[in-house]
Amino acid sequence: MKKLLLLFFISLFSASLFATVKVASLFSDGMVLQRNTRNAVWGWATPGALVTITWQNKTYTATTDNMGSWMLYLDATPAGGPYTLTITEKNQIQINDILVGEVWICSGQSNMEWRMNMLNHKYDTDIASSSNSHIRHIKIKNTTSIVPLKEVTTSGWKSASPENTPEFSAVAYFFARELYSKLKVPIGLISSNWGGTVAQAWTSIEGLERFANYQTEYTNWKTQISGNAMEMEKQYAAYQAELASKDKGSKKWMLPSLATTDWKTMSMPNNWEHTELDTIDGIVWLRKEVTLSKADIGKAAILHLGTIDDEDITYVNGIQVGATEGYNSERNYTIKEKLLKPGKNVIAIRVLDTYGGGGLWGEAKKLVLETGGKQISLAGDWQYKVSEEYKNLPRNPRIDMNSPNHPALLFNGMIAPLIPYGIKGVIWYQGESNADRAYEYQTLFPTMITDWRNRWKLGEFPFLFVQLANFMKVSSEPSESDWAELREAQVKTLSLPVTGMACIIDIGEAEDIHPKNKLDVGKRLAFNARKIAYGEDVVHSGPLYFSQNIEGDKIRLTFTNIGTGLLAKGPELRGFAIAGEDRKFVWAQARIDGNQIVVWSDKVTKPVAVRYGWANNPEGCNLYNVEEFPASPFRTDEWKGITADR
Repeated sequence: MKKLLLLFFISLFSASLFATVKVASLFSDGMVLQRNTRNAVWGWATPGALVTITWQNKTYTATTDNMGSWMLYLDATPAGGPYTLTITEKNQIQINDILVGEVWICSGQSNMEWRMNMLNHKYDTDIASSSNSHIRHIKIKNTTSIVPLKEVTTSGWKSASPENTPEFSAVAYFFARELYSKLKVPIGLISSNWGGTVAQAWTSIEGLERFANYQTEYTNWKTQISGNAMEMEKQYAAYQAELASKDKGSKKWMLPSLATTDWKTMSMPNNWEHTELDTIDGIVWLRKEVTLSKADIGKAAILHLGTIDDEDITYVNGIQVGATEGYNSERNYTIKEKLLKPGKNVIAIRVLDTYGGGGLWGEAKKLVLETGGKQISLAGDWQYKVSEEYKNLPRNPRIDMNSPNHPALLFNGMIAPLIPYGIKGVIWYQGESNADRAYEYQTLFPTMITDWRNRWKLGEFPFLFVQLANFMKVSSEPSESDWAELREAQVKTLSLPVTGMACIIDIGEAEDIHPKNKLDVGKRLAFNARKIAYGEDVVHSGPLYFSQNIEGDKIRLTFTNIGTGLLAKGPELRGFAIAGEDRKFVWAQARIDGNQIVVWSDKVTKPVAVRYGWANNPEGCNLYNVEEFPASPFRTDEWKGITADR
């Protein structure tokens, strides 16, 4: 691993040490610069070289250091464009179609990563009408590193359009669309996110100084990966052999001659969570027959399968044509000449689903066989058969080795290279992966925010985040909840200045950790931005608990952020529980009294505490303000929670 790191840095700086001027990949055609601020521009060239930039009829210069790095700052520019920026040393780079407006980092885990084309066609109409050259998006490739990197790999800046918008982060797009409708200035979205990741991975190791456990984990992980690379590959080979031995179909279910009369049928693309396989994690084989003519064959073909959750090995006529790990990676496999034949051809896919979803779940238009100069749709009925459940399979040794969930790895790989690009602020959607240690998140999350602000050196820029949605089974009785404790940690983070929270306790889905309603998430974040980042006089949040007063057998609650008044969506308030000194909560009645809530239960004559929406998936939370922002779940007690000692 040490040798690999050395090679990486040699390759990173080889262009700068021995070639002509380069610029960081963030700076490319179609980019958006932050308005009304000095914008940093940086790159590499020969050590000691003089780099000249022309921008807005003004010339700027910088001299590279002994490593060949250079950086300079452009004068603040109001919103506008398109403009051109020219960089000159021995060669010349011209960056065109630059807009100046508002730039936001869009980070977190999968609910921020979730693209417009990953939502079961819910937003097809929005995509079709999305053309707007003033909304632009750049995706940062998933990257981990044990040291802060200087450069990232990107997809390039893309303008919103029916062709490009499907690949945009859905939350980020709807956030930008709402902001643009009010500000009428260009909006730039830097999408740097990774599904299933923890906050400590997005924080620098220096920022985690107070967390001894993460310092130790980071040190141990560095030692592990530097010393055990060859051993890990041996373990992985053994794992693959054991996995094949437990896979009932590993030697024959890909064969064209296989009898499949006992196989079932389902439509693809599809997410298994919404089919009869909703409880299955493990190995499932899929098969589809395709009939081809002589005109369809004779040349290399391409099999497009879209995205597959989580891993696949794909065969055509019994021969392996590809294999990929990663639920969000597009599968495009080349089929060698002569492998296809006239008549029946069999595509067989061994899918390994390790958690949640499963299956071919991308867009139908991407599920095609490209051959003979035409595209043959593979959407529709596929045969399937369950081979083995995940609980009976060996654990992939690469899961821990390749996991992004080690301290500082994502900060180093996906945030550090963005600094000090000019930004307005950050929108953040994460927390699910830290829910089992929610008490720690009370400190960890503010630490991460402060760390980013310290490193960007832009002051207390706006940091807006999404509170966890309702998810999992509904509890019939009041109970403890790590997700509720995580939401509480998110509320407490609002004590940091210039922060805002979008509560979405009303738009989650019990059976899907990726709720489809990203429109309201983006809009609620945008209302936070309008209030906190742009100073508009708008209601931006739902009611937040402030205090309680015990009045005999009832408890009276007061709130902040009530807007123009409290509102119950329904004939009566729901979601409240109340407890006495025995700390046993029971469902309670509640009513609005002016700008306060009165809570009681005939079962509790001497109440001491109230909870609202305190569950993984609280049912019927219907307290809002008149502006229809939902109240955040809360508790009035400070009793020890279930994650306090984790």
